[in-house]
Amino acid sequence: MRQDGRAMNGLLAVISRDWVGLPIALLVGGAGAWSLGLSGTWARVIGGIVVAVAVLMVLGSVRHLVCLAQVRAKCPPPGRLVDVGGYRMHVLVEGESATKPTVVWLPGGHASGHEFHRLHAVLRETTRSVLVDRPGSGWSDVGPFPRTTATEAVELFTALERAGLDGPFVLVGHSFGGLLAANAARRRPELVAGLVLLDPTPPDVIVYAMPNRSLTRSRATHLRAALCHLFGIHRGRGRGTDGPQGAVEPARTPPACTTQIDAFKTGSDCAAASIYSELSPIGMARRGWQTVVYDGDLADLRLLLVTPRDLTGGDEILDAVGDPVQAERLRRFYLNTRCRFLATSTRARRVYTPEGTGHNFPHEVPEFVTEVVRNLVDEIAEERRPPSSEPGG
Repeated sequence: MRQDGRAMNGLLAVISRDWVGLPIALLVGGAGAWSLGLSGTWARVIGGIVVAVAVLMVLGSVRHLVCLAQVRAKCPPPGRLVDVGGYRMHVLVEGESATKPTVVWLPGGHASGHEFHRLHAVLRETTRSVLVDRPGSGWSDVGPFPRTTATEAVELFTALERAGLDGPFVLVGHSFGGLLAANAARRRPELVAGLVLLDPTPPDVIVYAMPNRSLTRSRATHLRAALCHLFGIHRGRGRGTDGPQGAVEPARTPPACTTQIDAFKTGSDCAAASIYSELSPIGMARRGWQTVVYDGDLADLRLLLVTPRDLTGGDEILDAVGDPVQAERLRRFYLNTRCRFLATSTRARRVYTPEGTGHNFPHEVPEFVTEVVRNLVDEIAEERRPPSSEPGG
């Protein structure tokens, strides 16, 4: 199994390089030309077909590189590219911190930081706000494989420090980004003033819940997309996830640019396919000690666990079970595992999202999320403010 993992990460490391389609196509063409030189009608027919396929692969690869170059020219990085050890991560810093902690946004999945641009644009008006593109996503370089939560927690603080930010930080993470935020806080508690976990991924769901075929399909989908992109088949271009343009003051580079870059880059899909291998019972058994944040690991860190009250939007998963008794058991399991992060800190408290919202509430009710984060930032700033001296004291 470990050898299979190494082989897969080796494959991902190769196809994550956007230029590699050309040498692959030339190798295929060479095999076809060799077949053409053999005696026999079928060998020449097969050789001709292989050469034709190779030509299409070359044309597709060139198209991919041209399209990617055009998007990068149209969408330059709005922030800084900082070196984190031989590869670069994109960090966008806006707003002034004054006496308040800096807010760092970590969207779900393996999305780029600009997925939360709408939230960032609100918070930068009152404090310093930061968007970070994880390796492979957005404007960041791909970085080494395998991608793991533990690796990305270290990379996060390295990128922040080399961008000139020294904290303290309030880390705000949604779903898989919440797991990353908690992991980062466990590793560098001196740099973290607070955590806001927006329905974070509970590892118990990965290990103990019924098999989640959607995660397996998601890894396969990302791998398939990377291969398609490599040879010029681009899908989903320009699909934004950050709300309608104009809902808030736009950044210097529109959030849609990040979506376009990720829709072309093979590295974004390869990085996602790699790190999602962690989201399986085998993946957690292999890396759980480095990934999971256990009870008490965050000591007395201020922590807000923000979740819906019910499983709004999760009916499809429950309906697929078929057995009403097992479906009810699964519903209780999901609701209870959401609470596990409350045990990681003695200063953790829960905040419920507005009625009718589901797991993707950061995009459904962004005003609610920014208000929760702003209130925590103000609480921390007030707590850290030195007491005023009384006259004659």
